[in-house]
Amino acid sequence: MRALKRTLAKHWSGEGVQGPHWQKGFFDHVLRSEESYEEKWEYVRQNPVRAGLVITPEEWPYQGEIHRLTVRAW
Repeated sequence: MRALKRTLAKHWSGEGVQGPHWQKGFFDHVLRSEESYEEKWEYVRQNPVRAGLVITPEEWPYQGEIHRLTVRAW
């Protein structure tokens, strides 16, 4: 992730796009179980509610999954 962010920031800077390009304190999380996925999905669904943009997550027109993630046992 660090390499991707560095590469994109260099490209954007070369194009004249002013930084900062990334939110401080970025945290990625490896989903390890179906329970964890559901927990994280509900957290994301609630973001527009926490931001005061809608009353319920269902009111947010941009919610949804493009591809359902599945958990595989290694």
